[in-house]
Amino acid sequence: MTAEIQSIDQYVPDYALIRHAVTVLEKGGVIIYPTDTIYGMAVDVRRKAAIERLFKIKQMDRHKLLSFICNDLQTVSQWAFISNAAFRIMHRVLPGPYTFILPASKEVPKTILDKRQTVGIRIPDSAVALRLVEELGSPLLSTSVPLGSDGFHTDLAEITREFGEKVDLILNAGDLIDTPSTVVDFSTDPPVIIREGAGDIEPLL
Repeated sequence: MTAEIQSIDQYVPDYALIRHAVTVLEKGGVIIYPTDTIYGMAVDVRRKAAIERLFKIKQMDRHKLLSFICNDLQTVSQWAFISNAAFRIMHRVLPGPYTFILPASKEVPKTILDKRQTVGIRIPDSAVALRLVEELGSPLLSTSVPLGSDGFHTDLAEITREFGEKVDLILNAGDLIDTPSTVVDFSTDPPVIIREGAGDIEPLL
């Protein structure tokens, strides 16, 4: 199987392309898509077989955190518990290049949680990602496109060479920045900045 590759405007994505990508996701497909930081690899969070396939493609430990890509805080509240302090900060900085680790709700599939009781939440400032979620009517379950043990890909030519036979659709928005999101753990008190990335940490303090 060779992935279909479609060029997409990351700022004003074509509706037909978004709809096509959603159809792929609804059929249990795996897509690679642009965010406001790096490229993500994603499936429909409601498709168990697709989730298993995502783990297999990335060859990742189930203890590694996957992110829920949501389009608003109301959707986030269905999948995670948001404290008042976390809500104030998230409301201030989202959409944006941040991943927030929050306690998982009972809606999160057990195949994702394993022994962990937290989820990563993103509302990226990305027209493509937000339109995908809106059209799908459900969060994307997403992870960075891997490079080595801890890195990530940003070059579309490299992504296509390595994953063109493993995923179903690649939405090509050109090369992106090489900085991932800032990760903040709100499952602890006080919260902890796990990784400083593209998001400014000043609004988090």
